[in-house]
Amino acid sequence: MKVAGIIENLEDLEALYGDPVPAALTKVVTHLTPAYRRWISASRFVVLTTVGPTGTDGSPRGDDGPVVQIEDDKTILLPDWRGNNRMDSLRNIIVDGRVSLMFMLRGATNVVRVNGRAVVSRDPALCRRFEQVGRHPRTVIVIRLVEAYYQCAKAVMRADLWSGKDDTANAPTAGAFRREIDQTFDAAAYDAAYPQDAKDRMW
Repeated sequence: MKVAGIIENLEDLEALYGDPVPAALTKVVTHLTPAYRRWISASRFVVLTTVGPTGTDGSPRGDDGPVVQIEDDKTILLPDWRGNNRMDSLRNIIVDGRVSLMFMLRGATNVVRVNGRAVVSRDPALCRRFEQVGRHPRTVIVIRLVEAYYQCAKAVMRADLWSGKDDTANAPTAGAFRREIDQTFDAAAYDAAYPQDAKDRMW
C-alpha cells in the first residue's frame, strides 16, 4: 500500500491538530492521589505496554480481584501469573524499563493511564504477597510511577463497549487461528475443552 499525506515532522502535526485541550495537560498527576488509588484498586483488568529492541508489546492482565497492589503513592505491584512463557513483556522490561498501564473498570467509560518505569523481581517475600488457590507468581513487576491521568470517555462510548452486545458471531476462535497455521489441528475440540482447561491453569 502506498501511503499518501505522511506527516514527517512535529510542526506539521501540531499545525493540523492545534493546541491541546488545557484540561488534558492539567489533569496529569505525578503520584497516586486518593481518587487514582480508588480507581486502580477497583480494577480487575489492565493492559501492560512495554518496549524493547525487537519492538513493542501490549499484554492484557486480569484477576478475580484487584489486578495490582498499590505499595505507595509512586509504586504499583503487578504479579506475573501463568501464561504461555513467551515472556515478551518481561524480556522488554529487563532491557528497557519504560512501561504504560491502562486500567479499565467494567461498565466505566473512562480509563486510567499510568506511565512509568518497571523492574522484574523474583523476591520470594514479594511473590508471597500474591496468592491464588495456594499458588504464587514466579515474578512481580514493580512499577515506579512517572505520571498518571484519566482518559476521556469518548473511545469507550464510541465502541459501546459495555452494552452487553456480542460481537463474536462471525469472529474466529482461538482454535480457528491455530488451524489456519496447521490444517491438521482439531480446532473444535480445542475450543470446546479450553474453558475447563484454562480454569485449571488460571494461576
